[in-house]
Formats: sequence, C-alpha cells, structure tokens
Amino acid sequence: MKKHRCGWCVGDDLFEAYHDKEWGVPVYDDAILFEFLVLETFQAGLSWITILRKRENFRDAFDDFNYKKIANYQQPKIDSLLQDTGIVRNKLKVNGTVTNARLFMEVQEEFGSFSNYLWRFVNNKPIKNNVENYKEAATTTAISDTLSKDLNTRGFKFVGSTVMYAFMQAVGLVNDHEVACFRNEEV
Repeated sequence: MKKHRCGWCVGDDLFEAYHDKEWGVPVYDDAILFEFLVLETFQAGLSWITILRKRENFRDAFDDFNYKKIANYQQPKIDSLLQDTGIVRNKLKVNGTVTNARLFMEVQEEFGSFSNYLWRFVNNKPIKNNVENYKEAATTTAISDTLSKDLNTRGFKFVGSTVMYAFMQAVGLVNDHEVACFRNEEV
C-alpha cells in the first residue's frame, strides 16, 4: 500500500527521501543544526528543492558545515566560494554564513550549546500543529518572530521570521506533517 505523504514533497524522489527521513525530526546535535541553518539561510528567496539539490555541493564547499572552520574563513576562501558554480553564489549569503558561524559559537558559549538556546523557544518540546493540508501551514508564528528577533539582535544574517519558521520545521521544533501523512505520528 502506498504511503500518504505531505503534498509538498510528492512526485520528487529527493523531496520524498528528505521528507521521509529528515523533515520534522527533532535535532539536538549542534553540527546538524548549523547545517540546516546554513541551508535555510541560503534558501531565502529561493525554493527548497534548489537548495536540496545543491546540498552535497554546499557540504563540500563549506567543509562539511564545520562552523569552527567556517568562522575562520578569510577572503581567499570566500572568493573561491563565490566562484563555485555548485552552490548559490550570493556574496551576502556567503559572508553571512561566516558571520553566523562566529555568532553560532558565541551562542554555544552562552547557553552551553546552540541546541539549548534553540529548544528553549518551544519549552524543549516539539509543537504539533495538526496540519490538514500543507498549503494551510503557517509560514511564520509568534515563536519564529521571537527567534528571528533574538538572532537578529545577536547579529545573525538572513534569519527573518519566514526563514526561521522553515528552519524550525526542518529541525523538528514544530511538526507540520499533514495529519494524514505517515510521518505525522512518527516524529
């Protein structure tokens, strides 16, 4: 019997695999959280499938999303990233990623981990939204607004409320799987 999936991913093997294995699964590992932060910030203004298709290129270009290395990138490395046709070559986003890596470590220092910082916005428990149809799912919430404002205050780049809500969905702070989706009860 065919599994029912959220409508946004149906018909694309890469989307379906991402949906089935990653989307909405609670993440507590800082390295993975940083990876999704990078990918979601690059997605701003683009489609998620565009970023997902370039994910491995991003991984190669950004040293496996190693925020400690990225925080120390100098201009020659940044220039090489801006020439890399495998990623999104947006100067502001590339520079923003370096800034965000530095600030990510400051948050870790302050809270013990980025995970500790992040999960406190949802009282350390995923929010289940009981979405009937993905087209009706929120794109921002009061929590994503608050998270966005806090990150902006800290100097993070490309962390608007819509980007932060997509990030929250990706890393499982919210469960926006459709009620009929087989993953709804699994995450």
